[in-house]
Amino acid sequence: MISFTRWCMRHRRLVVAAWVAIVIATNVVSAVVGPHYATNFTLPGTQSQRVTDLLTSQFKAQSGDVDTIVFRYAHGRYNAPAVKPAIEALLAQVAHDPHVVSVLSPYSRRGALQVSADGHTAFATVHYSKRANLLPDSTGKVVIRQVKAVHIPGLQVAAGGQVMEQAEGFSVGPATVVGVIAAMVILLMTFGSLVGAGLPLLTAGFGLISGTALVGVATHFTSMSNVAPDMALMIGLGVGVDYALFIVTRFRESFARGGDVQAAVVEAMDTSGRAILLAGSTVVIALLGMFATGVSFMYGLSIASIIAVLLVLLASLTVVPALLSRFGDRLVAPGRRVRRHPAAGPAHEAGGAAAGLPNAATVPNAATVPNAATESRWRRWSLLVQSRPKTLALVSLAVMVTCLIPFFSLRLDTSDAGNDPAGTTTRLAFNLLSQGFGAGFNGPLLVAVQLPHGASAGGAAAAVGQVRAALQQTTDVVAVTPPRFSPSGVVAVMEAYPHSSPQAAATVTLVNRLRDQVFPPLEHRLGVQAAVGGFTAGSIDFSHVLSVKLPLFIGLVVAVSALLLFVIFRSLVIPLQAAVMNLLSIGGALGATVAVFQWGWLGNLFGLSPGPIEPWMPVLMFAVVFGLSMDYEVFLISRVREEWVHRGDATGAVADGIAFTGRVITAAAAIMVCVFLSFMLGDERTIKEFGFGLAIAVFLDALVVRCVLLPAVLQLLGGVTWKLPTWLDARLPELNIEGSSPAFGGGEGELTGTAGVAPEAKGRTLPGRGSEPLTDI
Repeated sequence: MISFTRWCMRHRRLVVAAWVAIVIATNVVSAVVGPHYATNFTLPGTQSQRVTDLLTSQFKAQSGDVDTIVFRYAHGRYNAPAVKPAIEALLAQVAHDPHVVSVLSPYSRRGALQVSADGHTAFATVHYSKRANLLPDSTGKVVIRQVKAVHIPGLQVAAGGQVMEQAEGFSVGPATVVGVIAAMVILLMTFGSLVGAGLPLLTAGFGLISGTALVGVATHFTSMSNVAPDMALMIGLGVGVDYALFIVTRFRESFARGGDVQAAVVEAMDTSGRAILLAGSTVVIALLGMFATGVSFMYGLSIASIIAVLLVLLASLTVVPALLSRFGDRLVAPGRRVRRHPAAGPAHEAGGAAAGLPNAATVPNAATVPNAATESRWRRWSLLVQSRPKTLALVSLAVMVTCLIPFFSLRLDTSDAGNDPAGTTTRLAFNLLSQGFGAGFNGPLLVAVQLPHGASAGGAAAAVGQVRAALQQTTDVVAVTPPRFSPSGVVAVMEAYPHSSPQAAATVTLVNRLRDQVFPPLEHRLGVQAAVGGFTAGSIDFSHVLSVKLPLFIGLVVAVSALLLFVIFRSLVIPLQAAVMNLLSIGGALGATVAVFQWGWLGNLFGLSPGPIEPWMPVLMFAVVFGLSMDYEVFLISRVREEWVHRGDATGAVADGIAFTGRVITAAAAIMVCVFLSFMLGDERTIKEFGFGLAIAVFLDALVVRCVLLPAVLQLLGGVTWKLPTWLDARLPELNIEGSSPAFGGGEGELTGTAGVAPEAKGRTLPGRGSEPLTDI
């Protein structure tokens, strides 16, 4: 790391120029080829996938999405002279739109079910050639424009369905802008200078701009959803600012001790640089774990996020040392207040030592270290926690468990269009269908019946008729369309409309009843195979698949990350502590999300109605939060480990670890909480849900876990934290996370003795911090 850092410092012009060239080149290539977003959404082994496969093979012209155009005439019936010509003209236009195979009008004989009982509301079904995720976003935009062009007094017209949902899209709203502003403000408060605030943002910008451009290029090589760039941007912004922030903070500390910019850069990269390399590895591991879900939709999100993380990590390891070697003296220049009142500096750092807070003397075995952290507020806070470890550990654990309790009521399902922002055509379509027909008409179940080969036409019709009759007699099924037979005659499909809305638990119960109770006896008696599919049933299958795979995903990520921490920190306790506390943070955040979004607590405040949690939420939240919390874990524990290795005092190591990292971890977490909470400013329920969960997770992890629970637990364990059997220690590979430069001693040159160094550190070669002269830019 030292050689690499010095190379970046000597060739800083080349490093910065190379990144500028990378940003320009990637964006030019991305603009030329253009993004090609497509969602490869398959669920192998599920009934909904079986129905999709049957439609694709037997109804090639009508195997795509089925959307609706709903209209309600307040002044008369659906076929009133003032309405019918306009609607028929609209449907004729839509029938000629790209990718539209057919339109079933409520004015036709086959559309009799598409008229409400009072005659005021009706809907047409639009059949597409492909599923919504395989169609361009512009497909639905054409229909929406045509629908909005109809203007008749008393007539409401709206378009609904997945193609329309995709056309209206979603946005993270002002989250990115708010994140950058929040980062700038918090970094200014942290460093007190524009150089200090701008450097992390500039570094993250290099990685993010080139990363999002590469994501667009990558869409030509693998399937990626159009949400992939937003997720990559969000994760990249978080870790990018964190990584640069960690390095800059360590640089300032090293400079304060040695007074040499070049040596401070080398030491910062040799310590914090190694830490962010480890932290980045754990983030990538968490994102790669999404492949364990077996859901192809998740693969693109994983790849896009990994691209962003790797690029911001590379930028942090190259751009930061290059810029620090040139502008580091400005970053560490004394602030205006210190220049005016030089004597106030140490007093301010002491932060009121006479305030009654504990110091090193109040905690057994706390070492007195002659550095700026000895009397800092964060050190005194750590000593306060360490002086009452059992009480504060129990209190903080009780807070986390309280937040965790609602998690056990978690119900995963896709929220329906009734949660779409007011004013969207999909929300209006949902409301019109619900008022005219019932909420279940927004989520019809597609039933496919596969007939035995060689069945006569009469026998096939009779068998399908019995299946349809059984459907009509099933509780909570309000209507069933006439069957449509494939050209080969071996497959028939029909739509069953539930009584309940697509996201209701009753709909899940109905689907399971059809699959487990209604169809099996018919299949045995008639020799047919019946399956329930369509978007609603597919969402239920999606939820089930992710629920089953979630433990495997979490277990795999936690196990690999714990193994990495075990090798790096040479401790049996740290991997276990990291796994348990990270899971507590994520579980507590999911519990709070259940309370607000599923139970409806504070729903009026946030403009929400109770509903299920999105199936992908736990997976994505775990990947993002686990990555961010491991950043904080690695940065804090690597510093604690470093202090322990140099002095061998567990209590002092924890106190100084918190002292040196508490401020920067809190600043990094505050930035992410601001970014995620800004998601709540939008109208999209799913975005609000995601932002709220992430904000709560980061808040709990940074405030409750890192500031209270972790130091309390480490104090209770003491030196046991770092005990490792000799035979096991000898077999582990040497991966140095503490760096090679002496962090203590205050002098220049080589560390020639081992006084004050923990026994396990003795015998290591610790080269000095000498630096080579650099040519000024």
